[in-house]
Amino acid sequence: MRKIMMISMVFLGVLFPFKAAAQAQELQQLALNIEKLAQFRQILKDMKKGYEILTKGYNTVKDLTKGNFTLHQTFLDALLQVSPEVRNYKRVADIIDYQLVLVQDYRAALQRFRSGDHFNSDELVYIEGVYDTLLKASLRNLEELTNVITANKLRMSDDERLAEIDRIYLEMQDKLMFLRDFNNSTALLAVQRAKERHDVDNMGRLYQPNN
Repeated sequence: MRKIMMISMVFLGVLFPFKAAAQAQELQQLALNIEKLAQFRQILKDMKKGYEILTKGYNTVKDLTKGNFTLHQTFLDALLQVSPEVRNYKRVADIIDYQLVLVQDYRAALQRFRSGDHFNSDELVYIEGVYDTLLKASLRNLEELTNVITANKLRMSDDERLAEIDRIYLEMQDKLMFLRDFNNSTALLAVQRAKERHDVDNMGRLYQPNN
């Protein structure tokens, strides 16, 4: 009996150390699992925080971009409008006056040159071609002026519109000056030819034998 008890104690002494070691290993693995779980949770938390920052940043950029676009569009739309300062600019009326004078002057001159019998048909065709080219160019200037002073036609600031009106004004002024120089030169030629014809007629009558 005593021997059996001693054998049992020896057996239990051998068994328990193995069991204790196994429990210690399980506890160590459990601690590692808990640590990994905590790390995984932290990773998820960091990922969520990063996503929130990214989403917030994207929405902020999107809102800013939309705001900038709206502001930019408002600015562009404003450039389509024509201020009273531009519409009432004195040179607008001056350009229109130049156009009216140009048409009146070339029509009156052409009528004189046609009726004066100082130019042949080819010369009259040339004169009419000069007037036609000049008239078409002036009408293009008038169309440009209309676009500049009409809303929703061109995107331009007031300063740009005024500068454009100044350019058209100077071009129309040059056309009118050219027309008057051309008319004066053509009229002078007509006078010279009339004088030459008169002189020839006088010479003819002077040397015409008396009947």
